[in-house]
Amino acid sequence: MKKNKSLFLVMVSFVAAQLAWMGLLGLWIYWYVSNYIIFKQVGDQVSPQIIINGTKVGVFVIGIIMIVGLAVALVIIFRNLLVQRKLTGLYDNFIANITHELKSPLSSIQLYLETLSSKQISAEKQKEFYAIMAKDTTRLHKLINSILEVSRLEQKGVAHNFHVYDADIIFHSIIENSTKHFNLPEGVVKVEGKIENQCVIDKEAMQIVFDNFTDNAVKYTPGKVKINIRMKSTLKKIIIEFTDTGIGIGLMDQKTIFNKFQRVNNKVIPNVKGTGLGLYWVKEILRQHGGKAAVRSEGLTKGTTFIIELPVYLSSKKMYIRSLLKGTAKKERFMETADGE
Repeated sequence: MKKNKSLFLVMVSFVAAQLAWMGLLGLWIYWYVSNYIIFKQVGDQVSPQIIINGTKVGVFVIGIIMIVGLAVALVIIFRNLLVQRKLTGLYDNFIANITHELKSPLSSIQLYLETLSSKQISAEKQKEFYAIMAKDTTRLHKLINSILEVSRLEQKGVAHNFHVYDADIIFHSIIENSTKHFNLPEGVVKVEGKIENQCVIDKEAMQIVFDNFTDNAVKYTPGKVKINIRMKSTLKKIIIEFTDTGIGIGLMDQKTIFNKFQRVNNKVIPNVKGTGLGLYWVKEILRQHGGKAAVRSEGLTKGTTFIIELPVYLSSKKMYIRSLLKGTAKKERFMETADGE
């Protein structure tokens, strides 16, 4: 409530400032035009020193330009303030979500440790407790790594391992790994199409992309999960469409879904937690591959399709792809030298 009131006051202040400037500009123009008309009508009866010359007109025009420029600057500043305000709100939500994501497994681990230290537990039960704690530890590890990875992506400090692959083989392998990782039954994931080209990718980074898509499909599907993946290629592009049968994404959310900290809140599945970094991570990984990501959904309850586009090796973005391979080769030589020492 306080935030809405504050925003209202900011908007009122901005509108008032703009009206004041425009009012001043209007009065200035009115004054100039009125005097100009008077001088035109009684010019012969006025002292020769009181005339409107080119210099004064120039000063008048420059003044108008300066006022208009100031008004435009105010608009830009106001827009940036609104954007910053929105980012601050998203960041606050991120902190709240990440706190919950960290607290939940930590509380679980603490509870089991206290139980093990204060009570006599059977060997079988101890084994069960250790398995749960190991699972929670893995969850924490992945969460912290995802946050650090996003930070490194933004600072361009990530050293990827780019190599040339047969696109059809490598993407089938990546999809199979995601299916196994999320314990999806046979028949849940259907793959169609074939890619007849090579690609240059970092296999581990691309695995993160498909794991994020699969994770979202599982989390945001109230009933039985179904995933359909279509693969095709053109002369210059590899196109992969990842379609689920989940809750879908509204039109307005589709425009911002790849932004940092952005999350879709839906009443159908209100308890889904996350950091709002997954799809932002996906976008940045694909961008570093010279590709891009897009989303398509007919609306809520209609499912979602994520579209991946990547350049074909030796047919598209040749200089950029060579630089990726060159960077990997340089890193590998450095590692070999370090191991030799």
